[in-house]
Amino acid sequence: MIELPGFTMKNPFMPASGTFGFGEQYAKQYDLNQLGSLVTKSTTLLPRVGNQGKIFADGPSSTLNAVGLKNPGSEVVSHEKLPWLAKNYPDLPIIASIAGADVAEYAAVAKKLSAAPNVKALEVNISCPNVKQGGMAFGTDPAVAAAVTRAVKEASSVPIFVKLTPNVTDITVIAKAVEAAGADGISLINTLVGMRLDIYTGQPVLDNVTGGVSGPAILPIALHLVYQVAHTVHVPIIGMGGVSSGHDAAEMLAAGAQAVAIGSANYYEEKAIPKIAAAFARIQEGQAV
Repeated sequence: MIELPGFTMKNPFMPASGTFGFGEQYAKQYDLNQLGSLVTKSTTLLPRVGNQGKIFADGPSSTLNAVGLKNPGSEVVSHEKLPWLAKNYPDLPIIASIAGADVAEYAAVAKKLSAAPNVKALEVNISCPNVKQGGMAFGTDPAVAAAVTRAVKEASSVPIFVKLTPNVTDITVIAKAVEAAGADGISLINTLVGMRLDIYTGQPVLDNVTGGVSGPAILPIALHLVYQVAHTVHVPIIGMGGVSSGHDAAEMLAAGAQAVAIGSANYYEEKAIPKIAAAFARIQEGQAV
């Protein structure tokens, strides 16, 4: 059993926000009760259509995306998505990921979603690199990150985990700032900023020009940053970034995380999380991998 502020998980595994929607599609592939918890897609106060045009580009050991926080908005999430999860998976702890264009929006969404009975914690996404307002802009300045954290903490009726961006000079400065502002835990890392080019036109492959890099290639970076933050703060960490095997998950926990979120692996294998969890269990039992 894994104890985190506000809830207990049967195992340390959950989907990373933005890669699993609200669980409906993956529920067709396996029983979501196999998850330790479920992190929803980041939700804003009003619906967002996200970025248009080409928003994905695959490469060797990596994925580039510029989805842009596409989501149905807090009303739909409150009245449709969360009740669906509560009805079908009443014992599954939900971490509702929230985002906003300003501090007031973060607070409003926090108040609304934290009121849902099955939401046991909030993930405060101050690290999305693919939006023009909000997102990573809040996560690169310690004072601004702290301000968002304080506002969400005051508005929320459940513990909050602040999700950090790796696109900073020193992530420990941001981590200490949000901890001091009241964060109950920290999630890291979100994607790194990157791009791909069409060699025939010389133009960016993505219509947004840049996107967030995820996938196995970023695992060593994620491990380093989780390790740094774990040796800096005194709150629990949900570690993520490139985890695609039981071995990767074991490394993430060894780096100092208390739980592990699986992101882009879900794109390539719909049953990625239960397969990673099973492989991790074999490692725990001392079996060769």
